[in-house]
Amino acid sequence: MKLPNRLRRIRLLLLDVDGVLTDGSIIYDDRGMETKAFNARDGLGMRLLMDAGIDIGLITGRSSEALKHRCRNLGISRLMDGVEDKARALARVMSDTGLTKDQIAFVGDDLPDLAIMARVGLRIAVSDAHPAVRAMAHMVTQTPGGRGAVREVCEAILESKGLWSDIVTRMAE
Repeated sequence: MKLPNRLRRIRLLLLDVDGVLTDGSIIYDDRGMETKAFNARDGLGMRLLMDAGIDIGLITGRSSEALKHRCRNLGISRLMDGVEDKARALARVMSDTGLTKDQIAFVGDDLPDLAIMARVGLRIAVSDAHPAVRAMAHMVTQTPGGRGAVREVCEAILESKGLWSDIVTRMAE
């Protein structure tokens, strides 16, 4: 199946966090509090995708308050953090939503993402992902994680559905 067909079928975009929504850095302040830097362009892309009726969820092995704040800010309610078994988390999502693997895309960057990538219809790697992740991907972004890679994916999905030009026109009004 060609990439445009895979993109057109997507009804749920699942994302890893560290290395995908961030550049992979984990920053602790002097009190031991973890902070994360998120890309505003990724945020707008996710909002545009959700406005178009495409759901977004996050599946990550780590848990952080910064991520929970970001999800609340963007209106993302499907957050699975502290996940040890991403394949099991995906099975739960599929059961909860009734979606098939062909309707789900996942963006990953490192080895723990391989299990979930093997089980979705559209496997996406950020440009600076581990070579094994890039090798499994149907699509590799031109942009590295945390630097607009998720925006690139959101735009590709919207373009495949014929929605992108209308969004750009609407924004220019």
